[in-house]
Amino acid sequence: MNFSKDYVGHLGRRTIKHLIDVNMIRTEKVEVLNARVHAALLDEMMLEDRINDEVRLIMEAYQEEMRRTGASYQEMFKRIKQELARKYKAVL
Repeated sequence: MNFSKDYVGHLGRRTIKHLIDVNMIRTEKVEVLNARVHAALLDEMMLEDRINDEVRLIMEAYQEEMRRTGASYQEMFKRIKQELARKYKAVL
């Protein structure tokens, strides 16, 4: 993840405050909304980390074959990551 968890929380709180200030949303429980938005943002931002972990596992399984064929690690990583992003319908 490119951002710290604290910064993600800050972004969520600022977004909610802005939406309340411009009367786009109303809530009596701002703290509950902040917690839910923070959790959702963290989950979404950590998706790329989970995809990278899965790519590494896949590449580990094919490590010997890649060595034999002379495949580029970076190129294979990029291709597998794009395929997984498509599979999970993620925008990276």
